[in-house]
Amino acid sequence: MARLLTPWQARLPRIAVAAHDLAMVWVVWFGLHWMRYAVEPSSPDLPLWSLETALVLAVQGVAFWYVGLYRGLWRFASVPDLWNILKASVIGIIGVVAALFLYNRMDAVPRGVLVLYPVVLAAMLGAPRLVYRAWKDAQYEGRRTSSTRVLILGAGQAAEALVRDLRRFGTYQPVGFLDDAPRLRGSKMHGVPVLGAIDQLPAIARETAAQLVVIAIPSADATSLQRIVTICERSGLPFRSVPRLQDVLEGRSMPGELKEVAIEDLLGRKPVLPDWKAIRGWLGGRSVLVTGAGGSIGAELCRQCARHGARRIALVEMDELALMTTETALRRDFPDIETIPVLGDCGDPAVIAYAIARSQPEAVFHAAAYKQVPVLEAQLREAVRNNILATHRVAQACRDASVGTFVLISTDKAVDPVNVLGATKRMAEMVCQALADCPTRFVTVRFGNVLDSAGSVVPLFREQIRAGGPVTVTDPEVTRFFMTIPEACQLILQASAIGTHEAVYTLDMGEPVPIRLLAEQMIRLAGKHPGRDVAIVYTGLRPGEKLHETLFHADERYRPTQHPKILQAEPRKVVATQVADAIERFRDACTRYDLDALATLLCDAVPEFEPLAGSANRSATGTVVAFPARQSRKI
Repeated sequence: MARLLTPWQARLPRIAVAAHDLAMVWVVWFGLHWMRYAVEPSSPDLPLWSLETALVLAVQGVAFWYVGLYRGLWRFASVPDLWNILKASVIGIIGVVAALFLYNRMDAVPRGVLVLYPVVLAAMLGAPRLVYRAWKDAQYEGRRTSSTRVLILGAGQAAEALVRDLRRFGTYQPVGFLDDAPRLRGSKMHGVPVLGAIDQLPAIARETAAQLVVIAIPSADATSLQRIVTICERSGLPFRSVPRLQDVLEGRSMPGELKEVAIEDLLGRKPVLPDWKAIRGWLGGRSVLVTGAGGSIGAELCRQCARHGARRIALVEMDELALMTTETALRRDFPDIETIPVLGDCGDPAVIAYAIARSQPEAVFHAAAYKQVPVLEAQLREAVRNNILATHRVAQACRDASVGTFVLISTDKAVDPVNVLGATKRMAEMVCQALADCPTRFVTVRFGNVLDSAGSVVPLFREQIRAGGPVTVTDPEVTRFFMTIPEACQLILQASAIGTHEAVYTLDMGEPVPIRLLAEQMIRLAGKHPGRDVAIVYTGLRPGEKLHETLFHADERYRPTQHPKILQAEPRKVVATQVADAIERFRDACTRYDLDALATLLCDAVPEFEPLAGSANRSATGTVVAFPARQSRKI
């Protein structure tokens, strides 16, 4: 076990470095005087120590301390350290001139000594540091027995930092850079040559016997990254990438970490830049409550709220393992924030009343919902109970407790609903509109599919690829809108911060992504070839699915907000009394498990609901319950 050092022992290395530097000051000062007088036939006696020497040491020592020379380590000495040494030498000579002028009008100091002093001192201080670092680097090089040979794509700042990190790590050997800038060809960085352009990767990889490729171009856009990944695949070598600065700052990657290229890096989405000042101004110091806090969106909302100033977070979740996982992560990463876990169904009025009473929230994020389209087509009662009735319970409890803001996490499938998920989520939006005649601010945020969330196609594809295929895609033409989980949650917070009373916001999801393309890209990222190594099988659209989703409804007018990625919709009008009556009838039908009544009610309550042909629900007895033909649309 490592022995703990006392504070005095911990300071010894820096004291030794300071003593070395002051000794160098004495050597330079005395040596320059000796050299100056050595050329004269009769040189004066030069004392080894004098009041003048002590004055020089004191002034130069203060200059060293002023520039922070002892904050760095010799092991990692670099250009910034040499710059600090030169700066300290110049500041020191200025101080020495001023001090000696006051002491003896500089009668005994040769002018040549003053001119040469900063240059020679900088060399005498910098050389030992560089020699020490070279010696330590040589030790690391000597320890490497079976290092991995690495080709680095890019020759910028990220690549330079990567080379230093790889060499310190000791198990990787950079053998060359590839960069598309012609001016860099033949140049070297830290002794590693730029061997050619990125397109030459397959040939250069064979010539250098490379074993790994690292993409060190964190600023590359999706189009460039797709090209680079294609070239990496042709080389047949495994490849990794340097994380983007945004990922490091938001805690999704560690500095210096080499990560696999993620599918979201290739989908062409430009990074979202939220107005963090506005978000922190609204969220800072607040108590918030998140339902469905163990889900993909709920858990990330909790992390984002904790990261941006919330003082208390209540977590309502019916899955005990998910609740424990989210709570443990919050307590570990944000120990100063109060967390209140509540295990239970938010549709239970006692549970939500208890959670609100415990946390006294100023904002509630309602993320709890059932979201799987084909599952809900056969589970109408649970879809209604969880997506409609639970939303009504939570929203009503927030209104009764005068909570400042209620945020409903909705979906793009509620715009023109053709399935149970879309219809129940549209009804949930109508519930919030019907309750909006109170001080509580009701905000609805719609967005599409979330990459890598529980139940999304990305984990499914990843597992199928790992098993060797086939990868199942419903239809070659099917497209979906995608967002990353952090991106969606950031825009939810942004919309909540700028939201007005009874506001409905749609997030700009960019261009729709063909699911076939998504599958092919994921197969390539796994180092395999679509169709040859892993087959893609088309299974046909599942119940409730359509080829293309829409983000905007024809009857809703949209206007831009202060954030370019968020559009505000003018809500379609609803009649509060009709919504309240429908809720009671939904509740009664759920109590009786009457699927026929629920199907009729859902069609009547949501005028826009157009069930796809073949949409049906199977009852507990096994009989098929079909949605009624579109006749009356009155509640």
